[in-house]
Amino acid sequence: MSITPKIQINNIDDYIASQPEQIKSNLEKLRQTINKSAPDAQEVISYHMPAFKYHGMLAYFACFTNHYSLFISPEVMKSFKDKLTDYETSKSAIRVPLNKPVPVKLVTEIIKCAVNENLSKKAIKDSKKKLKAKK
Repeated sequence: MSITPKIQINNIDDYIASQPEQIKSNLEKLRQTINKSAPDAQEVISYHMPAFKYHGMLAYFACFTNHYSLFISPEVMKSFKDKLTDYETSKSAIRVPLNKPVPVKLVTEIIKCAVNENLSKKAIKDSKKKLKAKK
């Protein structure tokens, strides 16, 4: 269950400001880590959560009652399966207990992988468009 209050969230600053004091610094650190790993990504709010777009969605994050989560594509998640054994995970979420720091190195690797995944998908899509245009 998300602990986001029932207020209008227009941007990531609003989202972080709406969270309990003890988690705000971790959420801001997570945001900074994603921004450093994907400097050209656009910050957005999607599904009432902070999200990052770069040629498609890269990642989301959210705060819950007992943890905060980083949401990534299942494809990227599979690539990091062996590095996520210390965390509770699902098909596309990594859950970090509220009292644990952001795993900066791991998040950096994950986001860079997501960027590469999105760029690969974009290249495939672009080449298909070129082939159609030639027909």
